Amino acid sequence: MTGPEAVELRRLRLPLVEPFGTAHGTQHERDVLLVRVLTSDAEGWGECAALSEPTYTAEYTEGAADVLRRHLVPRLFDDAGLDSVQGHPMAKAALRAALLDAALRGEGRSLKDYLGAARSTVPVGVSVGLQPSLDAMLETVARYVEQGYARVKLKIQPGWDVEPVSAVRDRFGPRLQLQVDANGSYTVDDARHLQDLDSFALVLIEQPLPADDLLGHVAVAERITTPVCLDESIGSAADADTAIRLGACRIVNIKAGRVGGLDEAVRIHDLCQKQGVPVWCGGMLETGVGRAAALALAALPNFTLPADLSASDRYYREDLTDPFVLHDGCLTVPDGPGIGVTPHPEALAQFTTSVEQLVQ
Repeated sequence: MTGPEAVELRRLRLPLVEPFGTAHGTQHERDVLLVRVLTSDAEGWGECAALSEPTYTAEYTEGAADVLRRHLVPRLFDDAGLDSVQGHPMAKAALRAALLDAALRGEGRSLKDYLGAARSTVPVGVSVGLQPSLDAMLETVARYVEQGYARVKLKIQPGWDVEPVSAVRDRFGPRLQLQVDANGSYTVDDARHLQDLDSFALVLIEQPLPADDLLGHVAVAERITTPVCLDESIGSAADADTAIRLGACRIVNIKAGRVGGLDEAVRIHDLCQKQGVPVWCGGMLETGVGRAAALALAALPNFTLPADLSASDRYYREDLTDPFVLHDGCLTVPDGPGIGVTPHPEALAQFTTSVEQLVQ
């Protein structure tokens, strides 16, 4: 791989089509950090998954930009290596993605081919954030069902769980693939209450307890019949191995940004496949840059559940790239060089708030 000649950090602000609420708060816009790598052969793009505030994990957009600027990018130029910096997986993942994209574009090879994708389309679901009322939630779910999404995920939290799940089941029946995501908002003492969700034939309950409470997840998993899926708890293949061995989960959500990059995401995929544990690809309200890379990952064979990688118009009226469009409940995996998409200059100009050039 040709070494980088320069790295660009670009901040953008994209308004969301509608507010997106979770147990961590409500987003009205996406504070996006893109990393662009320039080599003598090509350019490459990576998107940082961090949110504007450190609510999902400890990372946040401004902090990721700072660690890239002061610590990670300089180590590309002095050969110290990214692993000499502790933590900051989302910042590392964005830089690694941009480097890989540039390398693959220079070779004329697709990320899909590099990762070993098993299919050209990926079944996708939609995540429905916390809603102001049951009626609003049912209208939102109805809209996505009509659009053809393969699965619906409801965000839940204490006080907003059994009633909305029951309402969706009553309205749409048992054929709808339905799962819930608590974003760590419960405690092990809520296990008895979470048993009330077992009667709704959910695909899974995602991250019911805080990320560091693996033993609590074991206790919950022993009390409920709904499969427990871990998200925030899994930061590496080692974490996944520990969680599976303990019995803390039966399903794993993989996000490349959360685990430090695509290579580690593939290692988690492979580990889970050997253990007979299904995985699915989570989403972070990505623009087309991050969505393209995530779709290539989600096309690996053990991603057997619909991904949280909805069409572009689920979140944005205008994406940074050609929009990803839903067809028969699936999105197409780009097969061009690198991630297979490139941001449109007009969109970059419209949404960019700052650009910083880092040169050798």
